[in-house]
Amino acid sequence: MREPVIAAACLARTTFDYEYAAGLYAGVRERLGEIPGVRWAFWEPLVIAPEEAQAAAEALARECPDGLVLISGTFHLGHLALCFHKVVAAPILLWAMPEPPANGGKIRLNSVCGINLDASNLYKAGADDYCCHAGAEIDAAWLGAVRMRAALRGAHVGLAGYRADGFFNLSVSDTELYRRCGVLADHYELGEVMRPGAGAFDAAGLRGIFDCAALNETQCENTAGLANALECFMREKKLDALALRCWPEFADLYGAAPCAAMSLLADKGVIIGCEGDIEGTLTLLALRAISKEPAFLADISQIDAQANSALLWHCGVAAHGLWDGKSARTLDTYFAGGRGVTAGFVLRPGPITVARIDTARGETRLFLQYGQALPTEKELTGTYVRARFERGAEELLQLVTRTGIAHHVALLYGDHRQALRSFARVMGFTVIE
Repeated sequence: MREPVIAAACLARTTFDYEYAAGLYAGVRERLGEIPGVRWAFWEPLVIAPEEAQAAAEALARECPDGLVLISGTFHLGHLALCFHKVVAAPILLWAMPEPPANGGKIRLNSVCGINLDASNLYKAGADDYCCHAGAEIDAAWLGAVRMRAALRGAHVGLAGYRADGFFNLSVSDTELYRRCGVLADHYELGEVMRPGAGAFDAAGLRGIFDCAALNETQCENTAGLANALECFMREKKLDALALRCWPEFADLYGAAPCAAMSLLADKGVIIGCEGDIEGTLTLLALRAISKEPAFLADISQIDAQANSALLWHCGVAAHGLWDGKSARTLDTYFAGGRGVTAGFVLRPGPITVARIDTARGETRLFLQYGQALPTEKELTGTYVRARFERGAEELLQLVTRTGIAHHVALLYGDHRQALRSFARVMGFTVIE
């Protein structure tokens, strides 16, 4: 996944305590430089005059940044942020510094008023991809948003086969996908994905992770071989993510559906979305940029009004590291005439964020919910967990169906709402929550 480049400059005015602001900015540069996984491009002198803003913007634009931090060292001329916006094509964080103690009754920085001025100017100039923040440290949510944006715009994404039969709601327009997400998806035939490839997976390794009592030796070998084939294909094509038409052809042509192989690969950070779901796959890719753990592409399969919970289930593709540590972790063959080979276990309890990038009626939306995965008994095949959301279960179903959200959502452990809201803002997505 590509490391984002973030540019930064500090704006000031000599009628305020600009020397104090310069010291603050030096400390900020040092702390930002310690953040892993980001390449920083700093304009070190304070930017005071419009001509300086123009020169700084031109220099930083050559770094092709994924985000631009404009620190309001002090209140400053309204020209400055507009000069940067005109030249640097990147979402902006307007960042106000904490006000120091007054000196002789005079306000020293007036930094918050500076970002108010800049935000008003940008908004009235038609810009919507800016965020505002006040505090001593950078806005972690905005930083996460830039990571997600960079992950999409720098990604090589593939579609193998087509969407699953009848899943019209997963269809995308290639050019619209590029316009809204910066992604060009390359198409491959399923036969290319099924070619044997060298890799680390084998039948013995499967048995070390899963109870494979329901499988014969051929099914174990086919599953391990398919995991190797998929990983090899993605490596050869230099793919960051792949949307895969996983049924019905795989069971017929390869001898095993790819669900369990996808579970194995997901645990290694290999991003494969099932049923040809491009936008679901992009959601997995974006979420990977802000978490060390993989997300799980699931169906909202059941609503229990009495327990006020929803079942998040899919046919065995969750990364096996998300296992609850208690349920039997099995490989099963419950569909496709015994050739399904899907992972089977319950996911662990804990706080979860559920999200999906989804386009409908010419608008790209970000569906977003927060809840708790609950301790769940293993009663079903597939990978799943029951969850309770802040929005009631029946109300959640009404929201999903009323807004036409597609039937796959991505589950990620932790509370990532703020980063996802900022991501939606910098991408121009409408948030549905």
